[in-house]
Amino acid sequence: MLFNSLSFAVFFPTVFIAYYLVPSRFKNVLLLIASCFFYMMFVPKYILILFALITADFYLAQALEKREGLQRKLFLAVSVVANLGTLIFFRYFNFLNENIALLAHVIHWNYSPLLLSIALPLGLSFHVFQSLSYVIEVYRKKYVSEKNYLTYALYVMFFPQLVAGPIERPQHLLPQLNTVHTFDASLARRGLERMLWGFFKKLVIADQLAQIINPLYANLPQESLTLIAIAILFSYQLYCDFSGYSDIAIGSAMMLGYSLSENFNRPYASRSVGEFWRRWHMSLSNWLRDYLYYPLALGFGKVSKGRLYISLFVTFVLIGLWHGANWTFAVFGAMQGIYLIVGSVTEKARKKLHAVLRLEKVQTLHHFFQTLVVFCLISLSFIFFRSETVEKAWWFITTMVSSFHSGFGVRALLSTLTAHTGNIVFYIVILSIILMEVFQYMQETKKTFYFLDARPRALRYGWYYLLASFILMFGYFGAQSFIYFQF
Repeated sequence: MLFNSLSFAVFFPTVFIAYYLVPSRFKNVLLLIASCFFYMMFVPKYILILFALITADFYLAQALEKREGLQRKLFLAVSVVANLGTLIFFRYFNFLNENIALLAHVIHWNYSPLLLSIALPLGLSFHVFQSLSYVIEVYRKKYVSEKNYLTYALYVMFFPQLVAGPIERPQHLLPQLNTVHTFDASLARRGLERMLWGFFKKLVIADQLAQIINPLYANLPQESLTLIAIAILFSYQLYCDFSGYSDIAIGSAMMLGYSLSENFNRPYASRSVGEFWRRWHMSLSNWLRDYLYYPLALGFGKVSKGRLYISLFVTFVLIGLWHGANWTFAVFGAMQGIYLIVGSVTEKARKKLHAVLRLEKVQTLHHFFQTLVVFCLISLSFIFFRSETVEKAWWFITTMVSSFHSGFGVRALLSTLTAHTGNIVFYIVILSIILMEVFQYMQETKKTFYFLDARPRALRYGWYYLLASFILMFGYFGAQSFIYFQF
């Protein structure tokens, strides 16, 4: 079920009302049934895969909790193999076979790849990472295993964040599932406000940008300025699509009395690539830092800079491949790793240059330049993220650079960008992006999303009215799927 669908507009109010009407002992039962129904609106049979993993992890966590030494590690290994094995089978089986066949062709080895007609169960990557975080935390003795099967199943299946996160740690979500939630009007209002903000980013910005970008990517132009515009606009489409989902997820959970982790914190204001990854998809970044990078970098033998850099590079290549079984995602991840390694290697030199040039005297200008450079680097890597093949991404970049000398045809650029949506919608999208950036700047300055709570009621309700008006008048209601649903 899509958040931006008519079915969700009926589903969520029904669940919300029923949740606060049923007796406390049935609230989790209701949420689990609702979550199963929510998931089965996509591909019903795949829920069996999720529950097979849920059942395995539920009992494996309890078993390893009672053991020590090798047996404890064995139960952890079974969980890791079961979860990652399922993910690898559905996502990477055909990808691996195709690449083995390609390698076999190069070395003149006769190999016929076995390719299966299977689709990736929706949200499996998020499901696997959330399940593994629970088992690993129990293994590390940082959390006691859950003894109630229904509660643990709801931890993994909780519908607001089931399909695309945020990826929750057991310490954050499971205690909330064991708490009775009563209706709180203030919390419900805040949740509704957050959902409204998410729908604004998704329907008005991301989905309208999709109507511009998708046709252009299908038949890429050869003008440098147009390609630059496409790269910039896709960066905003991706951000608004995914962060919009997170806002709707956080808001809907809040209306039910639950707190989900923040997943984005104004990432395009970052002044380094490292800072970008501390602000972008934070639940995934933190998961990979704690469960992959730290064990690789610090877990075995002597720690050296070379080892840290290798661990960083491997982690980000895997982050890339986590997004999909395509070499474009591997290149995307590799670029992030290279950015971070280069940033670390040149850090001392940049600090010396900063002191020599006395950039502290023009700090605002310096910060703006840093932010601009980071945004350009990230947008460049997103070209690989968006492209179907590495060759297409490379053509995009080389054409963007090689045709730059041909001049700036602003009128032709606007004509190309507005060909599928019209001038008004395009300008509304640009205005909406500016509005979003101003709001997010205020949000970060006040250190809370709900800074309007301290303002007069008329201002607060005027803001709601503005968002709702933009959504109803300029939102795209063609049920455009969320980009991260494919991951």
